Amino acid sequence: MSTAPTLNGQVIGQAHYATRALLDRAVAPLGLSFGQVIALNGLADGAVDQARLVHRITSTLKVDEAAVHEVIDGLVDADLARVDGGAAEPQVRLTDSGHTTQRRVGAAVTDITTRLYGDIPTDEANVAAQVLTLVTQRANAELAALPA
Repeated sequence: MSTAPTLNGQVIGQAHYATRALLDRAVAPLGLSFGQVIALNGLADGAVDQARLVHRITSTLKVDEAAVHEVIDGLVDADLARVDGGAAEPQVRLTDSGHTTQRRVGAAVTDITTRLYGDIPTDEANVAAQVLTLVTQRANAELAALPA
């Protein structure tokens, strides 16, 4: 008889890395890094203050600001995004090719999500989402309490 796995960082990490490997393979033909995928998704609904985008990605990926600026620079160099400096805070927005690329990424994510989660009962998926959200909040609180 098989026992249920224990919910812990290893189980969560294995699910994350397996899912990320599928996404990495899906976006490889687009030449995108994982950070660029996160940035494209953050820009999908319109222009974002650069500082807000940097904060969103640093807090999501737990990387420093310099790494995020490299991600943004990579999107600009690939003509997927542009930075407009006319406002008080520079705005980052997708170019036409950036919108096209972001739609392709979105389609890949939807496809992966459907394959991996589509047959999980809604109530079970909701409980899993609540538990993982709580774990994330607790980990973020502990990280915030650590000295810089």
